[in-house]
Amino acid sequence: MTLSRRGLLGLAGAAGALGAAGAAAPGAEAGEDRVRTGFERLAEDGYDVLAGQRIGVITNPTGITADARHLVDVLHADRRVDLVAVFGPEHGFRGTAQAGGSEGAGRDPATGLPVYDTYDKSGQRLADVFTAAGIDTVVFDVQDVGARFYTYIWTLYDCMRAAALAGKAVVVLDRPNPVGGRRAAGPVLQRPYASFVGREPIALAHGMTAGELALLFNGEFLAGSPVGLRVVRMSGWRRESFFGATGLPWVPPSPNMPTPDTALAYAGTCLFEGTNLSEGRGTTTPFEVLGAEGLDRRWAEAANGLGLGGVWFREAYFTPTFSKYAGKVCGGVRLIVHDREAFDPVRAGIGLLVTARRTWSGFAWRADRWIDRLTGSDRVRLMVDAGAGVEEIAGDWAAGLARFEAVRGRYLLY
Repeated sequence: MTLSRRGLLGLAGAAGALGAAGAAAPGAEAGEDRVRTGFERLAEDGYDVLAGQRIGVITNPTGITADARHLVDVLHADRRVDLVAVFGPEHGFRGTAQAGGSEGAGRDPATGLPVYDTYDKSGQRLADVFTAAGIDTVVFDVQDVGARFYTYIWTLYDCMRAAALAGKAVVVLDRPNPVGGRRAAGPVLQRPYASFVGREPIALAHGMTAGELALLFNGEFLAGSPVGLRVVRMSGWRRESFFGATGLPWVPPSPNMPTPDTALAYAGTCLFEGTNLSEGRGTTTPFEVLGAEGLDRRWAEAANGLGLGGVWFREAYFTPTFSKYAGKVCGGVRLIVHDREAFDPVRAGIGLLVTARRTWSGFAWRADRWIDRLTGSDRVRLMVDAGAGVEEIAGDWAAGLARFEAVRGRYLLY
């Protein structure tokens, strides 16, 4: 169906002319058998919300249509849109850079558009990039994976802050949370531990879409100087849905996120970036296999002994081609999620940390205390070192999580 301008603005969850955003009515439209992304809804309305503006798009290879065309190519070819710039996040606009890297600036060979690098830029420095690009509005369309330390949501946050400084507007084209959005899980960030893997106090597994997070950011963390924000909602997405139910094509949002199954485990197993164990980078199943030289079957046995819901841990051996233990045979575990509804990736990650420390004498945290940035405080590290179990550690973050859930509920669109 074709939406009127008024209908699109209602779905956007925003009030006023690119003003402060608010909630929209939840639920999918009757008769739809797949998710229609924010970009599709925007296109159905003839890009009316972008009319008369010079547009810059922040995206990566995940910014595609339902038939796998890239939205930059589509927008550039449409005379109704004045697309003048592209902005690349971590890993780059074309997604070729590894973790902690970007592709730099240049020109997109397909469209000739200038491509600007946003990675490691924030505040006035990023505002100056938007000004130099000559844009009026920043359009954000990037697939997230639902974990606080996945940096695209903080690219969105930084862009919102910078757009407010530069007097630009922001339009977020919403996409599904591929691991569902029924609940939040894990510890909430404490501000002294803020970094690019967590700017503000949200839960480790936030259970929100990028559009919902944008509304929360604007309402809670940018309230003193909110950006002019529009969120173009999806239709057909339900909070209990995993990515396979969306009917959308999966494009790896970063080089080590090859499948939706990777995303399902990531919120827990990425915690191993903060240890001396491999998190599976350099294998075909990153974040689904974990290990190190010297580990054996005892870790999987101990992890299975925890009785964690929805997951089995199988003894596994692998040889990473890069990153930790490159070229060396590692022993460890492989996660096999047999019940996605019952699986809690954060508890699984904590259980694996607890049992790795108990069963392997070589276990160590990274010297830079990266685990504290990933978990959002020093509490998990200190409690694991003190011999605490999964339930005791989870109990420590329960009160903060409950407070976040109450805030989160005010910004849910679906």
